[in-house]
Amino acid sequence: MAIATALKEHRLLQKLAAFHPQAVATASLFRDELTVDIPPQHLRAVCEFLKHDPELQFDFLADLTCVDRYPLAPRFEVVYHLLALTSRARLRLKTHLPSDNPRLDSITGLWPGANWLEREIFDLFGIHFIGHPNLRRLLMPDDWEGYPLRKDYPLEGPR
Repeated sequence: MAIATALKEHRLLQKLAAFHPQAVATASLFRDELTVDIPPQHLRAVCEFLKHDPELQFDFLADLTCVDRYPLAPRFEVVYHLLALTSRARLRLKTHLPSDNPRLDSITGLWPGANWLEREIFDLFGIHFIGHPNLRRLLMPDDWEGYPLRKDYPLEGPR
């Protein structure tokens, strides 16, 4: 079956489109793993839907990470790996943020395990998670200047 046909017939994509037509920017299927690009303003609502829908039940946040695509725009790509424990379904969500004032809604209220992962991304990339209960440095000292995993961060450290 062609990938385009498989995507059109994918049950999860159909449910997301029925839930919110603008929630899916793009989608891809690689080795039977679905990746969905979500606009940042819809990410929190999509995550709530994925967790609480009785048929889907993505109840586990396996990982949350960030990629700096500098010099491309939008610069940052925040990636969520979700797992539905009962059905063993896996899903990758991606959202893209600009380099100027990157902000995203926190999902710690849905998956408490996102707490430290969001703090790590804030500490190393400078992305602010709105509504996070304790957004502060995690790995770097409190007085550290800059965000060391950004591609434009000086190799010698701050001057």
